[in-house]
Amino acid sequence: MSTAAVQLIQQDDQVVVDNGIFQLRLTNPGGTIVGIQYGGIDNLLELSNPSLNGGFWDLNWSEAGSSGTRGKFDTIEGTSFQVITFSDEVVELSFTRKWDPSLQGEHSPLSIDKRFIILQGSSGFYSYAIYEHTQDMPAFNLNETRIAFMLKIEKFHYMAMADDRQRFLPLPEDRLPPRGEELAYPEAVLLVDPVEPEFKGEVDDKYQYSCENKDDKVHGFICFDPPVGFWQITPSNEFRTGGPIKQDLTSHVNPTTLAMFVSTHYGGEDLVIKFAPGEPWKKVFGPVFIYLNSVVDRDDAYSLWDDAKEQMKNEVQSWPYSFPASEDFPRADQRGAISGRLLVQDSYISEDCISAEGAYVGLAPPGATGSFQKENKGYQFWTKADNEGVFMINNIRPGDYNLYAWVPGFVGDYKCAEAIEITAGCEIDVGDLVYNPPRNGPTLWEIGCPDRTAAEFFIPEPDPMYINKLLVNLPAERFRQYGLWERYAELYPDGDLVYTVGTSDYQKDWFYAHVNRKVGDNSFKATTWQVKFKLDSVDQTGNYTLRVALSSATFSILEVRINDPEASPPEFSSGLIGSDNAIARHGIHGLYYLFNIEIQSGKLLQGDNNVYLTQSRNTSAFHGLMYDYIRLEGPPTPNPI
Repeated sequence: MSTAAVQLIQQDDQVVVDNGIFQLRLTNPGGTIVGIQYGGIDNLLELSNPSLNGGFWDLNWSEAGSSGTRGKFDTIEGTSFQVITFSDEVVELSFTRKWDPSLQGEHSPLSIDKRFIILQGSSGFYSYAIYEHTQDMPAFNLNETRIAFMLKIEKFHYMAMADDRQRFLPLPEDRLPPRGEELAYPEAVLLVDPVEPEFKGEVDDKYQYSCENKDDKVHGFICFDPPVGFWQITPSNEFRTGGPIKQDLTSHVNPTTLAMFVSTHYGGEDLVIKFAPGEPWKKVFGPVFIYLNSVVDRDDAYSLWDDAKEQMKNEVQSWPYSFPASEDFPRADQRGAISGRLLVQDSYISEDCISAEGAYVGLAPPGATGSFQKENKGYQFWTKADNEGVFMINNIRPGDYNLYAWVPGFVGDYKCAEAIEITAGCEIDVGDLVYNPPRNGPTLWEIGCPDRTAAEFFIPEPDPMYINKLLVNLPAERFRQYGLWERYAELYPDGDLVYTVGTSDYQKDWFYAHVNRKVGDNSFKATTWQVKFKLDSVDQTGNYTLRVALSSATFSILEVRINDPEASPPEFSSGLIGSDNAIARHGIHGLYYLFNIEIQSGKLLQGDNNVYLTQSRNTSAFHGLMYDYIRLEGPPTPNPI
């Protein structure tokens, strides 16, 4: 690596930084990256796209009171430039845009400071941004914000975002008519006449490369001539919204690589950030690291992915960074830590407390139980408990939090009753915490596994006409194929799904998504699933409980009826819920819901019984539900074990 001093050249319309390893070129004062020179390539970035070019921060926003998740794109062009730090070892640049009331309606009402950091000897650069909404700013909705890079089309064709999810990608022109045919939603395109014949008949869809936040640490592209890698590394999730299993985009055709900070993907309108007039708010997004690597021999180009993973580990270990100059980014000694142990008390399973093995435990802004998955303004800090339920979270920004958790194998959400204040240098031990999951009586039957996904249910083979070859041989990712929802009507041509407790196997007999039945070119019919079960006797001394956990819902209404498919009103109706689009976007889960339905004993029969589950919204192929877990409990018993 070069030990050359970092050089800074300021021009009228551009700023150039060179550390002897790469050269970074940005517009002045806009702060858009228009050049990255590295590894024998004059510019890694594409500048000739019809719309989006280079590297840039942007956001999507809408006026207060707007519904939905889309609005106006704001490319966040800076209006002033400042050198924050300049030495042989480090350069930090700031491109700011202050809120200008005269531009109301044209720009989002935020003051934004975009920062870029280049270190001596570093093969890459860091970027972060500080967003602020102050008392003089109007109300508005923030739908999305990110940093994006459009890479050189002629150079970057091979994408990697996991060990088993990497491949050569089609070209951008393959997605356009007549080479590409738009499918039921515009992001998905059937490649009918691609430039490279190997892609013919495949579906290209950026959502097939989505990833949960907890796993989204490094992704990018490899160029083979010369062998150069471009990688987006996110060392912390603290500034992302929606919690650890919220999913988002990574890299995809164009070639594009993204660092998503706020989005409604797999969450819908619940994740739109809505600001009131004059509501004070400030948040630091990032830093993220753009890592550049290369090898001499083209045959070694694939090793660039392994090197990028090693660099990612280094970045994670270095978090929080010591070099950002902004006082809004606290250093390690300005942060705190928390530890403890989570136990589960379910007297119908064990007399003793059970270790919350593999529990997800996190701090998020104060709110209701489970609110972390829709929380979108503050910071979140998560970890996974060990086999004994022991957890530790380090490097927490000072502030007030609630401690939240959920435990695979148990329904519902945990929230610690006591609020937690994190201060600089604190080390809080909360001791043993006990989660009492929802439970009224013994389990009579259950379907699925309470893990907040529908992955354990039956996922059909993809239609050979709509396929992504990469995903065919990846059992863990088989749900990411396009059009799986259409297989329901093929598998159940004469009637809807019927599941018989004690005979059926949910891995084979429970379709992964409760979808509508297509009955015409543009017509759909609501479907009703049945769960058949027997009761040797009905306990008249108390009521029964049906627990229905959903892992996804998109503009759906779940209706539950007991032993009468025509009952009006139904025993339970969820009302209109969800907009996470997980079915269309191959997500296997979106937002989590748990419904606890009391069933009067008089509704049940000795012998044969039926639960009817209807998703009654039928105006789209994508209106539907994914179940996580269903359980019927009997009335309480005096001695559970």
